[in-house]
Amino acid sequence: MMEPKAIVEEMMNKDSFSKWLGIKVLEVKEGFAEIQMIVRPEMVNGFGIAHGGISFSLADSAFAFASNSRGRHAVSTEVSISHLSAIKVGDVLTAKSKEIKNGRQIAVYSITISNQEDKLVAHFKGNVFKLDRDWNV
Repeated sequence: MMEPKAIVEEMMNKDSFSKWLGIKVLEVKEGFAEIQMIVRPEMVNGFGIAHGGISFSLADSAFAFASNSRGRHAVSTEVSISHLSAIKVGDVLTAKSKEIKNGRQIAVYSITISNQEDKLVAHFKGNVFKLDRDWNV
């Protein structure tokens, strides 16, 4: 079985969108991922704040990395996000994905997104279905 870090490296190699976001992987272990990005001017909406899809996408990447870190391919089945505070250009966002429940086929994750002041700006919840396929080199 591949190590969690190797799985995430493999995923990032093929993930053009996470690369476009500028995501940096800070930590990965079984059932957990911590990633970070900086909000750029092209990521804001007409209100001058980060488009909701930016925080959603950051959380979704952390969710994908954590849920696949145990060595089985996992795909999302249900997700939701609560935006708690405005995100601005230049904000450094950190997403932490923690496993809440690791079942045989279904797993549940809680993802928090904080800014550079350690202020919680969004909370994301996601469920995955584990496929009958392992990560291999």
